[in-house]
Amino acid sequence: MFGTRERAHVLIDTYGRVATDLRVSLTDRCNLRCTYCMPEEGLQWLAKPDLLTDDEIVRLIDVAVTSLGIKEVRFTGGEPLLRPGLVGIVERAAALQPRPRLSLTTNGIGLKRTAAALKAAGLDRVNVSLDTLRPDVFKALTRRDRHQDVLDGLDAARAADLTPVKVNTVLMPGLNEDEAPDLLAWALEHGYELRFIEQMPLDAQHGWKREGMVTAGDILAALNTRFELTPEGAGERGSAPAERWLVNGGPQRVGVIASVTRPFCAACDRTRLTADGQIRTCLFAREETDLRGALRSGAPDEEIARIWRLAMWGKKAGSGLDDPSFLQPERPMSAIGG
Repeated sequence: MFGTRERAHVLIDTYGRVATDLRVSLTDRCNLRCTYCMPEEGLQWLAKPDLLTDDEIVRLIDVAVTSLGIKEVRFTGGEPLLRPGLVGIVERAAALQPRPRLSLTTNGIGLKRTAAALKAAGLDRVNVSLDTLRPDVFKALTRRDRHQDVLDGLDAARAADLTPVKVNTVLMPGLNEDEAPDLLAWALEHGYELRFIEQMPLDAQHGWKREGMVTAGDILAALNTRFELTPEGAGERGSAPAERWLVNGGPQRVGVIASVTRPFCAACDRTRLTADGQIRTCLFAREETDLRGALRSGAPDEEIARIWRLAMWGKKAGSGLDDPSFLQPERPMSAIGG
C-alpha cells in the first residue's frame, strides 16, 4: 500500500494500519473522582518538571501533523480544562499547516467559562462526559456535587458552536444502568450526540471485572424498548470507535463504543501522547516510547519523527482483552488520556 518513500511520512504499523488521529493528554489531574477511574482520595499526580511544556506539546503536534500525516488532534486528560495554557495550545495547533481538526474530551466542569474562548482559538468540537441525569447519582459516581456545572458546560459548548457536541456515558451496574433510554431522550431533545462507552479495565484500583459489566448488548436492548434503531452506513464504522445507529429513522443518531465486547482494533487509526511525553500505541498497551527525553536532549524534528514511526511500527494486532493472560496497563485512564 505504501512504498518506502510514503512510509517515511505516515505512522504505519506492520498490519497496514495508518494512524491519522492523535490523542494528546495535557494533564493527569482531574477535579472529579469517578468510581470507575480513580479512588476517592485521588492519585499521586505527575510532578510539574515531568510534564511537557506548552512549547513541547505544540512542537510534537507540529511534527505529527507536518511530518507524520496526523489529520485530527484530540486534547484529553485527566481533565484538560485544568491545563493553564490550554487556549494557547489550541490556538497554536490551529495555526499549523495543514490544519488538523481539533477536538477536546472534558468532564464539562469549567466549560461554561471557556467554551467561547476555545472556539475563538480554533477548537472545532467537544466530547463531554456525563453518566447520569440524576444529581444524586452523579454525586455517587463522581464523589463531587457538580452535576449542574456539567449541564451548564454542555449548554455553553452548544452556544459556542463546538458541534457536534458529543456526550460520553458509562453505565455502571446498580447505579445508572437503568438510564439508557432516558439519557437518549434527553440528548435528542438538546441536540447532543450520545455515545455509550463500555466500562474498560483502566481504573487505578484495578477493580474492573468483566462479569456484571453493562455491555453493548445490554445498552442496545434497553434503547430498543423505546426507540427504533437502524444501523448507520450498513453497520460499517471504518476506523471510528463508535458503532452508530439512526434513531427513529434519523437524522439524529446514537453511538456505542464496545471496546470490550466488540473490539475495533483491526481498523484503529490512533496514536497517543501522554502528558509526560510518552507515545502509546494503544489504550491498553503496557509499553511506551519516550519522546520527552529526545526533545530535551536536543533531538531535531527528523529524529523525533523517526522514533515515533518506529514506535507505531511495533503496534500489536489487538488490545488483548480477549486473552486470558490480559493484564491491565500500570497507568490508569487519567494518566493515559482517552
